[in-house]
Amino acid sequence: MNNEIEVKSYGVIYTKKGTNTRNSYEHQRQAMECLDVINKYESFSTLLVLPTGGGKTYTASTWLLKNAVDKDIKIIWLAHRTMLLDQAAESFQKFSYCENLPHINEFTYRIVSGSPYHDRATDIQPSDKVLIIGKDSIGRNLPCLDSWLKNENQIFVIVDEAHHSTAKTYRKVLDYIRGKVENVKLIGLTATPTRTSDKEHGLLAKIYHDGVKDKVAVKNDLGISYSVSLQDLINRRILAKPIQVLYHTDENFGDLSNTEISKIMRNDLTEVLADRMAKNAGRNSLIANKYFENQNQYGQTIVFATNCNHAIALCALFNKDGRIADFIISSVVDSSTGVTISREENDRKIKEYQEGKLKVLVNVNILTEGVDLPATKTVFLARPTQSTILMTQMIGRALRGPAAGGTEEAYIVSFVDDWNDKIAWVNPETIFNGDNEFKDSDAFSLQKNIRCISVEKIQEFARILDSQFDSKEIEKVDFIERIPVGMYVFDYTTEDGDVSCQVMVYNNSLHCYENMLAGMSELIDKFSLNDSEYAEDNVIDEMERACFELYFLGNKNMIPPYRREDVINIINYYLQKDSAPRFYKFEEVDRQKLDVKKIAQYICDNNMGINQQNEYLKQIWDDEDENIIKLFFNKEMYFQKMVSVELTKLTRPDFYFDSDDNVKFGKRNLEDLPLSEIKKYNPKLEAQLRSATFSKSIKNGLYTCASCGKQYSNKLFLHVDHIIPLNKGGKSIPENLQILCRSCNAKKGDR
Repeated sequence: MNNEIEVKSYGVIYTKKGTNTRNSYEHQRQAMECLDVINKYESFSTLLVLPTGGGKTYTASTWLLKNAVDKDIKIIWLAHRTMLLDQAAESFQKFSYCENLPHINEFTYRIVSGSPYHDRATDIQPSDKVLIIGKDSIGRNLPCLDSWLKNENQIFVIVDEAHHSTAKTYRKVLDYIRGKVENVKLIGLTATPTRTSDKEHGLLAKIYHDGVKDKVAVKNDLGISYSVSLQDLINRRILAKPIQVLYHTDENFGDLSNTEISKIMRNDLTEVLADRMAKNAGRNSLIANKYFENQNQYGQTIVFATNCNHAIALCALFNKDGRIADFIISSVVDSSTGVTISREENDRKIKEYQEGKLKVLVNVNILTEGVDLPATKTVFLARPTQSTILMTQMIGRALRGPAAGGTEEAYIVSFVDDWNDKIAWVNPETIFNGDNEFKDSDAFSLQKNIRCISVEKIQEFARILDSQFDSKEIEKVDFIERIPVGMYVFDYTTEDGDVSCQVMVYNNSLHCYENMLAGMSELIDKFSLNDSEYAEDNVIDEMERACFELYFLGNKNMIPPYRREDVINIINYYLQKDSAPRFYKFEEVDRQKLDVKKIAQYICDNNMGINQQNEYLKQIWDDEDENIIKLFFNKEMYFQKMVSVELTKLTRPDFYFDSDDNVKFGKRNLEDLPLSEIKKYNPKLEAQLRSATFSKSIKNGLYTCASCGKQYSNKLFLHVDHIIPLNKGGKSIPENLQILCRSCNAKKGDR
């Protein structure tokens, strides 16, 4: 049995041939030139200020590849959110072209955080060239940097979202590094360098005190190498032109005591006040109704709520006629179970929003930094703030302009309450002025088959034509492989009525579905559902997860990616019918007629010029004998674009060089993972470890807490715990596992 898995938390990045296909904007080139100026000094600390949407990560990583990685100078990139860490790693991988790395062929990177998807501080190796680290993970384990920093005379330190670097942990990390390395080059990245507190502004100036003025390095009050304003990027059409919309709620929250006012002035919106707003039914209805009244105009929308309760309440209103919205929050802990909403769950919802499956994403400050959501056209400011930083970050979510593949206009929608003029909330204006036709029948016509495929494919074609969407991942796959080989078509019944389903099946997923259906009867038996037609949602979720782990997990190249809703629909059908749904196979000859790769090859083989090529494609499109192409592609421009893609692949194969192809990802032993992650890759091993740990805890026939000694007759209130935590070098092995009661486990977590 292989006890190693491939992980993206560390690996080797190989230099790509050719030049960077992404052209830097003028402000990004200017920023790099200013960094060139200050980089003449052996050590410095400076800020790079680019508004949200200005490309801070791209600018910094591209410059560092040339000025640090290529010169064998180590980099430590610090951030406070795992999302920011992943974004930084992806940028280093994606833009490692030989034009920036003329002297090296490869370099190593590692991502460290508390996430189960990342490495631990104890995993850091002296050979790592780029360390991308969560500030809390390294702040608790600073000695883990010692061997990495040993014998280094110079190092680059990057602080992402640098306005947070006044926090004690950041300062502790920076001081520790400076104590080990003589020359530290510190670059802070931020969209908002000033804080509402004068004290914090002073602290920021103490950290960043070197800047550039008139192409000369200087020391000033707050060291900024380069800064460009939000308005400048709007004028250059890199950011969208904001359209501000105000709705007055007529709700009065101004009955505040002096103590409450004082708390708000110190801490922005207090939790008590946030909860009052969250429970205000009239205000919440207004927010939802204004979206529905202008849904076509507002498009994809991010809503900033006051707190978790507010996010959940608003989401329910948006979804009253069907699921168009979901919420993401940093954490929600159920008082009875202690369950916390996971990063994985938030990531899934963000992906659904990015793919257009969700129209509205409600959140509590989690989408203010670092997440690229280019389809966003509107933000709803359903919470007030006194923070210029927070306001800038919130409105920045919708500001991708036409020069950056976005829209000309963005809607900034504010909901204004009555505060009796007691609180000076920030005004956004100050920021800028500073029908299903398929049934479960035996016969399907070719046209119906093609139309069914076409509904899904048109979405793909539209994304490829969208300049905001990086379509190379789709385009590099042979077109014939992006045409389904068949589909499962079926209906099943719910309390709300019939559900009609079409599950598209492709060459590389056909065996997954066949194996799953072959094992479905056994799965139903394991869940004791042989006599049931229905199951609770949580049981269906468990069954879906089991199907994913058993049949789909190893298939990394599914086209399209795995969709859990398809498997859930099949499970529900099987429960009711006790048989597999009918599979309708598309004949190979029909699929071959749609293979535009052959058309592109014919054009190349005959050396067609552009005019001859256009006439040839027009002839195919208008040919009545080939109307399957017109039916499938729906629009002539989609057909022409797909042929163009295949021509590019034939004439410029390097253009579709996958960023992941230049990365050799690392391997990690299963024993270095938490049990929850081991379960995903090897459920049997996880079950064995868990069972063995419970067995060795038995004393006098009862399960015994290893800490307090309290005994239990069942496992309900007990947890499997690592004696030495993973982030301290512990392993998921029998010798390092113990049983703790809920109380002792919580106390250990607090420590």
